[in-house]
Order: sequence, then structure tokens, then C-alpha cells
Amino acid sequence: MKLSEIKKYLANSESVNFRLPNGTFVPEHFHVTEVGIITKDFIDCGGTVRHEKVANFQLWDANDFEHRLKAGKFLNIIALSEKVLGMEDLEIEVEYQAETIGKYDLEFDGSNFVLASKQTACLASDACGIPVEKKKVSMVELGSSAQNNGCTPGGGCC
Repeated sequence: MKLSEIKKYLANSESVNFRLPNGTFVPEHFHVTEVGIITKDFIDCGGTVRHEKVANFQLWDANDFEHRLKAGKFLNIIALSEKVLGMEDLEIEVEYQAETIGKYDLEFDGSNFVLASKQTACLASDACGIPVEKKKVSMVELGSSAQNNGCTPGGGCC
């Protein structure tokens, strides 16, 4: 989700709820302790130099059980970050404390923000010698495919 999208959703919401990948919710007394820009410059395993930039929200829940972040207040925090940091319309990454600090993508399910699990991946699989995953096809599918292509056993097309 990009910054422009969360602003659109917040403008039409009163409350702000974040659902974790396991279906539980971040406690409703959470705080947004940081809004920032994270820049990452790196070289992948194939030698390609890469540059990534994301908007980062850090969520934290304290023993402040009376705290409730309203959508308007969250919009104000984002607006201040855009003004002071010159934040662009970047993809959002959310940090939230679990067993360790977790990094999540952000989605919206129509009423709640969803912290979506992120996965690592090789960005240069062609340079690393990682084989391309072959499509698994059943023998039945092969038979119907061959018939559609006009190829039949003994037909001389192979």
C-alpha cells in the first residue's frame, strides 16, 4: 500500500485497527512512535546495485490502556511527516514488536489495516544458478494438451 492509499482510507474512517497475519489485532491502545523514510542501498548476489525507499510506520503498544489513535490524528502525523521529511508517495512498511521487531507490508480489508507477512527472495536467481521452478502438469493435462495441438500417438508430429 502506498502513502496516498492509507490517507484515502483514513479520511473515510473513524477508528484505526491493525490486524496481524495470525488474525489477532494490535492492541487498540497502540501508539505510532515513528513515521519516517527508510532508504536501503545494496548489491544483490548477482552484483546488481539496488536502491529501495519506503515509508515506515512503527507501531508500539504500551501500558497506556486509555490511548486510542483516531484516524484524523494519524492523518495529521502523516501530513507532518510529509512536510518535514519531504516524504513522497512511497510504499509503506510497518514495524511492530512481536518476539523481535517484525516488518510487514500493509493492506486494507475494507475495515481494518492488515499487517501482511513479508518474505525474502533472491533478486538475481538467474545469476545464482537457482533453477527456474518447472510447472507441474498431470498426465491427464498432457493428454488433453496434445489433442488440442493436433498431436496424437503415432500422428508423426513429435
